[in-house]
Amino acid sequence: MASEEVKVAFVSNHNGTTLTEVSLGSLLAPLCFLSRGLFLIVFHLGKGVLPFSWGTHLLLDFTALIMPLVLSCTALSDILHFVIMGIAVVDLVVLYLVYKNGKHPSFQGSLYSTIDRFVQSRVESNLVPFVTVFRVLVNMKTAISILAVDFSVFPRRYAKTEMYGTGVMDFGVGAYVMANALVCPEARGKDIQGSKISHVFKQLISVWPLVLLGFVRLASVKSSGYHEHVTEYGVHWNFFFTLAIVRVVASALLALFPVDASWLLALLIGGTYQVVLETTGLKSFLIHNSERTGFLQANREGIFSVVGYIAIYMAGVQVGRYLMQSRNLVKDWIRVIRNLLLTSFGLFFSLYICQICTEPVSRRMANLSFCIWTVAQALFFLSCLSIADLLLLFSKAISNFSFVSASWCPYQNKKSLPDEKMRKNMDALCLVQSVNRNQLLYFLLANTMTGLTNVLIDTLNSNDVLAVSVLLLYMFMNSLVIFILHINKITIKFW
Repeated sequence: MASEEVKVAFVSNHNGTTLTEVSLGSLLAPLCFLSRGLFLIVFHLGKGVLPFSWGTHLLLDFTALIMPLVLSCTALSDILHFVIMGIAVVDLVVLYLVYKNGKHPSFQGSLYSTIDRFVQSRVESNLVPFVTVFRVLVNMKTAISILAVDFSVFPRRYAKTEMYGTGVMDFGVGAYVMANALVCPEARGKDIQGSKISHVFKQLISVWPLVLLGFVRLASVKSSGYHEHVTEYGVHWNFFFTLAIVRVVASALLALFPVDASWLLALLIGGTYQVVLETTGLKSFLIHNSERTGFLQANREGIFSVVGYIAIYMAGVQVGRYLMQSRNLVKDWIRVIRNLLLTSFGLFFSLYICQICTEPVSRRMANLSFCIWTVAQALFFLSCLSIADLLLLFSKAISNFSFVSASWCPYQNKKSLPDEKMRKNMDALCLVQSVNRNQLLYFLLANTMTGLTNVLIDTLNSNDVLAVSVLLLYMFMNSLVIFILHINKITIKFW
């Protein structure tokens, strides 16, 4: 078994990959999500009977959603662009076949007239499904990466960077914070009950599960001798503590300032933090100081990076606030997708300027460049998912089949009881909905299974076939547990 020092060295001193490769990877999951939905629609058009058994639905979702993500960051990482192009071509062909064999009488005629009627049509507006899918996929990708990084089949350029750079796992950390912000009470427009002080106090109490999990992780890592990358968060710090503090501080800020000004707060926090990094000795303290005496020095990366994550969270609140507005026309959502893409491209240009004027992206410090990159990349990922959802909505409309879970549905004036029952059955057999029901538990389960796998298997000396097999089994077990809880309608609440 490899020593602790060798394992730490294996996940250290990396410089990341290009912005283009990270963005390219953001195309895969939306294409897989689209493929899954199109399969169900085509199966229905072929007179197939739905729903399947729960085991078949689990295997379908696992094969369509998780297996490609595992393979894309392991065995197929060097040909990822070909994989994406191949899946895109298949999806386009299937979309065309669905269009040619569509059953809905309102969408008969030329392609132009069909698209025009679709753009003017209505959509059920009580949910924003691509936000749910975004949060679930971020969780799934995180679960894959935290174990995959310990195997040699996982490209080192995807691992977290040491000082500067853009690794896939660097984006994963920021995206997780962003995902939480998108659906926070403030983003969903929930009014504060009682005084602002009592509201902040309630938020302080509500994060106790994260604090507890942070201490449990700290105790388990220290007692088991599990390898830890100290320059990631520090000697005692971990991501659970970061999540807890970010939530409390953000709640306090949003209680004091208008929620609609959260984008301005994000800019002020990120910009001020960058000025402090540039004009004081804080940057040198964070990345060049080798001493670990005292709590602050021992955990400096985790403590000070919280500032950057708060900025990301505030930006996420603003995005969530925009997305949660009620819209019931397809053309309104097309406008939203356009705005998401334009904002993403604008932020990528701002990132280019920021890196020239200040410094490159650094997850370790969570500097301004890291904040801008995280939000830009998250908006691009959201845009890709929303486009996939829109194409799926188009397929639903022309095929007259609306029972693909975790996606938009065409508006119906009257919903029959059989249709409602069918939709609930499909939701109950959907892996995306399963993870969404117990997001924190899924994350905790993945962390526990990662530690257990590292104890049982020599990850560094495993060949590629064994590594991929272990990753697939690990993800299947995570999925199975969370799926069983979902079909039994069990929600594990920590507060």
